[in-house]
Amino acid sequence: MARKPGRMYRDIKGRATTRKDYVGGVPNPRITQFDFGNKNENFPFSVSLLTEEACHIRHNALEAARISANKVMEKEVGVSNYHLKVRVYPHVILRENKQATGAGADRVSQGMRKAYGKPVGTAARVKRNQPIITIRTREQFVEKAKEALRRAGMKIPSPFRIVVERIPT
Repeated sequence: MARKPGRMYRDIKGRATTRKDYVGGVPNPRITQFDFGNKNENFPFSVSLLTEEACHIRHNALEAARISANKVMEKEVGVSNYHLKVRVYPHVILRENKQATGAGADRVSQGMRKAYGKPVGTAARVKRNQPIITIRTREQFVEKAKEALRRAGMKIPSPFRIVVERIPT
């Protein structure tokens, strides 16, 4: 399957198809791990990546954002000084009505007849101001966490903002 541009699936249109037990052939999501770093310690600061618009975030975009944020945190602050959590899961099944192109395609393609489409991937449906990734860390590493989330935000198809909160103990 050739990967289509993310702009084809970014906008929320219609109802979500989420029941994989009724739809055959749904590919597994690329993102498989959602927690990284030190999961046991209680860190005093929380830095979150929030979307500014409602949209779909494809599973491969979530994985790319997770990899870039985790790489920065692992390299700059060390594994024991942060906890990174991806807060959304790609439930929504994306479908595509594949069209044949080229010579003789008019005899192969069905056009818009039975155009429901075949599953090509999954996406997370997010609302406005919903946190996508949260990094909990110490005060001296907050700037590094903001840089990590800035890089991760470049991978998602929505404008974003970064919010820093102090967690009450």
